[in-house]
Amino acid sequence: MRAVVQRVSEASVTVNSEIVGQIGKGFLVLLGISHSDGEAEASWLARKIASLRIFEDEAGKMNLSLGDVGGAVLAVSQFTLYGDARKGRRPSFVEAARPEQAQPLYLYFCDQLAAEGIPIARGVFQAEMKVALINDGPVTLLIETEKNG
Repeated sequence: MRAVVQRVSEASVTVNSEIVGQIGKGFLVLLGISHSDGEAEASWLARKIASLRIFEDEAGKMNLSLGDVGGAVLAVSQFTLYGDARKGRRPSFVEAARPEQAQPLYLYFCDQLAAEGIPIARGVFQAEMKVALINDGPVTLLIETEKNG
């Protein structure tokens, strides 16, 4: 799994001109799922994101987590994170999981974050979404489960 985690002061996702998910302070998480991912990777990533300390404390150091600041997560499934553009001009998406595998893992990931006590808003799987955000910092991280071992 790959997650682009952006620290935000607010974020929202719109489908068909209707806001379907919205948060204030927290993380916008763009989640990519590969065909080799399973529940173990989703659980690990949810725990990692829930405990990530990238909010500033009173001394200005990145030392606070979502729970410490009362933050939330807006999770958006994004298969294009597994796009490979090394050859040619059109990316290949062969590493991305098929929808029948990816959707249950996306939902499982969201449920695992909620189980960690993190308020969560969601995008709509496979929908054409418009994502708006105010990146705070800016702070943006790429987290990959393949590197946790």
